[in-house]
Amino acid sequence: MKDYHINIFYSVEDEGYIADIPDLEACSAFGETPEEALKQVEIAKAAWLEAARAEGKPIPEPRYRPVIYQFAS
Repeated sequence: MKDYHINIFYSVEDEGYIADIPDLEACSAFGETPEEALKQVEIAKAAWLEAARAEGKPIPEPRYRPVIYQFAS
């Protein structure tokens, strides 16, 4: 199985890095460094998936691909 795409970007407003997983609604995390944001979003992803399973909600397949990768294939 492919894994989910993770976006990491700097937020001037938050003065830190935000990581999010577009395929998992509202799954994001904050870190003072890109590495910390990545670590935190991996924790958030595990919690998101666990909660979805516990609630019997569907888990989306990884689909999101940034436009740059769509043209590279």
